Amino acid sequence: MIYPNGILNILGKAIKKGESAEAKFSVAKLHTNTTVDVPVIIHRSKKPGPTVLFTAGIHGDEVNGIEIVRQLISKSVNKPKIGTIICMPVINIFGFINLQREFPDGRDLNRMFPGSKTGSLAGRVAHHLMNEVIPKVDYIVDFHTGGANRFNAAQIRIQAGNSQHDAFASIFAAPFVLYSKNIRKTFRNACNKLEIPVILFEGGKSLSLDKEITKIGVEGSTRFLSHLGMLEDTHEVPLAQKPVFVEESKWLRAKYSGMFKTVFNVNTYVEKGQILGFITDPFGKLNHAVKATYSGYLINVNETPIVYQGDALFHITSKLKETND
Repeated sequence: MIYPNGILNILGKAIKKGESAEAKFSVAKLHTNTTVDVPVIIHRSKKPGPTVLFTAGIHGDEVNGIEIVRQLISKSVNKPKIGTIICMPVINIFGFINLQREFPDGRDLNRMFPGSKTGSLAGRVAHHLMNEVIPKVDYIVDFHTGGANRFNAAQIRIQAGNSQHDAFASIFAAPFVLYSKNIRKTFRNACNKLEIPVILFEGGKSLSLDKEITKIGVEGSTRFLSHLGMLEDTHEVPLAQKPVFVEESKWLRAKYSGMFKTVFNVNTYVEKGQILGFITDPFGKLNHAVKATYSGYLINVNETPIVYQGDALFHITSKLKETND
């Protein structure tokens, strides 16, 4: 990104080449009239180059992503040898404080983009982000996790048909790459409309920290920055595996309500007819074996002990992209 006179003007800060700063992303005031500001950590090299934004905590209960960005900062991965790196570890500070997914107005921030200057609280935050920060960046890495008690395998989500996104996903090298359509009013959709590439990482589950998930997120981010030529060789991370590209996947749902116990964890390849778990009742009358209806990788597993009929239990890949490897 080329800035006028080489100065990055963002969130009220004027940051020259080679400078670092902590800006404030002003969200709102509490009902006590206390100001709520989100720290934004910015490091610029003296040498020109791309600007990469790391975001997490759009959903306040998705703490794995917040931990990944925290580690990028603590390990000084966010200090580039060229270009600029911007870190926003917690966007939905209200949800993070209250350990909740949504904003205080009950809205999902990731369904409010590009937002409105005069709309709801979540809509105003989305508008502020899209107008004050996003126009300053070239690439975005956005971190998310699975929902309540549903553990996601580490994965990158991109839209099909974009060779640049495919290449970025291969470089990040999470175990899986899922082709998924851009959902209306999401952060990713709003940024893609501005032709700003978004690498969306999913891994783990809400309100839980997982060492392996954060390790994959940190290492993948480091590889991506190294690919852009932004890091010193000391930060180089070798490619651990080639990701599996998933063209289609399906949910396997509970036929009965009851107590649920899974047999396998995520990343496991299962065969059609294989027993994946059991649904029982407290009275010893029900013992239903949940079987795979087709072969594929488990990319999400429900870890809740109690399920109801129709609840999603397993997310299984049903069609993989053919490669020449």
